[in-house]
Amino acid sequence: MRVILFITILFLTTISFGQEHFNFKKSTFDVNQFHGSILLHNPDIAHLITAHPAGIILSYNKKTFGEKEWQSAYNYPDVGYSFIYQDMNNKTLGEHFGVYMHYNFYYFKRKLQFRVGQGIVYNTNPYDKEKNFRNIAYGSHIMSSTYFMLNFHKENIFKGLGVKTGLTFIHYSNGNYKAPNTSTNTLALNLGLIYNLNSDEKEEYVLNKDKVDFREPFKYNIAFRTGLNNSDVIGSGRYAFYILSAYTDKRLGRKSAIQIGSDVFFSNFLKELIYHRSIAFNEADISADTDYKRVGVFLGHELFINKLSVTTQLGYYVYYPYDFEGRIYNRLGLKRYFGRKLFGEISLKSHAAKAEAIEFGIGIRL
Repeated sequence: MRVILFITILFLTTISFGQEHFNFKKSTFDVNQFHGSILLHNPDIAHLITAHPAGIILSYNKKTFGEKEWQSAYNYPDVGYSFIYQDMNNKTLGEHFGVYMHYNFYYFKRKLQFRVGQGIVYNTNPYDKEKNFRNIAYGSHIMSSTYFMLNFHKENIFKGLGVKTGLTFIHYSNGNYKAPNTSTNTLALNLGLIYNLNSDEKEEYVLNKDKVDFREPFKYNIAFRTGLNNSDVIGSGRYAFYILSAYTDKRLGRKSAIQIGSDVFFSNFLKELIYHRSIAFNEADISADTDYKRVGVFLGHELFINKLSVTTQLGYYVYYPYDFEGRIYNRLGLKRYFGRKLFGEISLKSHAAKAEAIEFGIGIRL
C-alpha cells in the first residue's frame, strides 16, 4: 500500500505543480465549514447513516491569467491544494484527514465556481473483524477520495476578504484494494471566507487569439494497467491484476477526443473468487476451472486540459465466462502526457457505483 500511496502522490504532484510555479503571488486562501448527510447509495450501509457529518476545508488557490494557452481556453481556472477534515459523527465510521490537488473553474462572470479535487485520505476507524465489524464502508486506513464543490464565489468584498457558499460532495473509497469497501458519499452545504493575497493589484487576463487547429487524424493507443485488488469476500486476500488495452482515438478540437477500443482483463482476485465459490456454494453449480479472464469493448471520451486529460469510458464484456457484477463496466481516469506520445494514467474501473479496482497504467499514443 505504501508503494501505491507514493506513486499516487508523485503522479498528482507532477500533473499539477510540475507545470505551475508554486508561489504566493496572485493567490487566494479559503476556509469552508460544511455540514451534510451521507447518501444512501447502497442499502448495505443503511445502519451507518445515523448522524450528519461535518468538517472543514482549507484551500490554497493559484490564479491563472492566460500565460499559457490552456488557461484562456478554460476561462482562467485556479490550480490548488486542499486539506479536508471530516467527522462522520459516527464512532463506527470515524474521522477523515485528506490532502488533495484541485482545479477551480469559473462561470457567469466568475461568480459561479466549480471545483474538482482528487486526493488521499486517512480514516481513523476502518473495519476490524473484532473491534469494528459494523464498518463495512471502509476496509483500510488509507483511501482515495474525490470531491466537488459548486459555489457562489465573490472575492474582495472588504480588504481582500470575500465569501463563498454552496454545495459540496465528497466520496471515499479504497477502490476494492481491501474488503470491505462499500464506500460513502457525503452531500453537504458549505459556507466560507476567501482571502486574496493581492487584492490591491489589478487582475489582467491575457486573451489567446492564436487560432490553432487541434484536430488530428486517427491515433492508435496501447496501454498496460496493473494494481492490486480484493473480492468482496473479507479476508480473501489481495491479488495482482493486469489489463491490456488497444484503442483508436480521434481528436475533434481543443478539448475533446472520442475513443473506441478493447480491453483484456487478467484479474487474479476473480480466479480465487471462482475457486472459493465452487467449494463454498455447491448449489451455485460453479466449476473451479471456469475461465477468469474477460474481454471488453468500449467507447470513450478524452477531455484535454493541458498535459493533463480526463478520460471516461463505457464498456461491455464480449467474453464473460463468469458472472461478476454484470456485463457493463465504466472507467474514469486522469492521464498525464510526457511528450507527444507517452502517457501515465490513474483510473478507477467500476460497475456503475461498485468499484472493482484502482488502475495504474502506462501507454503510448502513435
